[in-house]
Amino acid sequence: MSLLKLGIPKGSLEKATIELFAKSGWQIKLMSRNYFPEIDDDELSCSICRPQEMSRYVESGMLDAGITGKDWTLENDSDVEVVANLVYSKVSKKPTRWVIAVPGNSDITSVEQLDGKRISTELVNVTRRFFDQQGLNVDISFSWGATEAKAVSGLADAIVEVTETESTIRAHGLRVIHELMESNVQLIANKSALADPWKRDKIDSMVMLLQGALNADRIVGLKMNVAADKLDTVISLLPSLNAPTIAQLYKQEWFSVETVISEHQVRDLVPQLKKSGAEGIIEYTLNKVI
Repeated sequence: MSLLKLGIPKGSLEKATIELFAKSGWQIKLMSRNYFPEIDDDELSCSICRPQEMSRYVESGMLDAGITGKDWTLENDSDVEVVANLVYSKVSKKPTRWVIAVPGNSDITSVEQLDGKRISTELVNVTRRFFDQQGLNVDISFSWGATEAKAVSGLADAIVEVTETESTIRAHGLRVIHELMESNVQLIANKSALADPWKRDKIDSMVMLLQGALNADRIVGLKMNVAADKLDTVISLLPSLNAPTIAQLYKQEWFSVETVISEHQVRDLVPQLKKSGAEGIIEYTLNKVI
């Protein structure tokens, strides 16, 4: 039997990834102190590994596909194919950003002023390529963590660090002087695996269901009954991905109306629908929108 080897990211993306797969139709069960979780699909095997290393394992063929950040694929300069960009609802709707930051009391206000300075970061290779492109000579050292503290304590003149809101950077008394790059979650695949028709089809099916689950985030279905003489008024109130579905009730001058809307619209819309004659209004969650 054919088998697709899939990498699940350890750390901040782990829980969100497992929840996304559950919504897409796969139950992944973590085993205590085990890096090989169970999955209810005989055609899949899972491995837990750090996002920083994922693209290396995928490129080497140890994994056929895996979920990681764009930043780490670039950092490793891995020869893999990006199959899908995934906007994680449980993490952030915004891409993460890698920024250059300096102490708040530093005289440095531009990238050019970092020539000859010390930079601390976990994203060493991307940072080095950036400064090489700028024609600047900087001393880059790898940071094992607590990168903000390197600048605060004077061990570095600047840091390159990942952020979403900059709140942690500001809390350490640092200020951003440049945005290096944006990153997002990606499903990457080994090129040889994609050349295999069975594996390609399995990956494509997975992508369709994962994207469908992400598309359904914060979207709900509404269903209601409406008398014929009030139908036009109710329909005029309804936003929809396309157009609402309308079906006449059996031997009645009533219609069943169904639509899909954004979750935040419900609280204002339902009272309006009720006042306009809609009855039996039902709101239901969606697992996937494909």
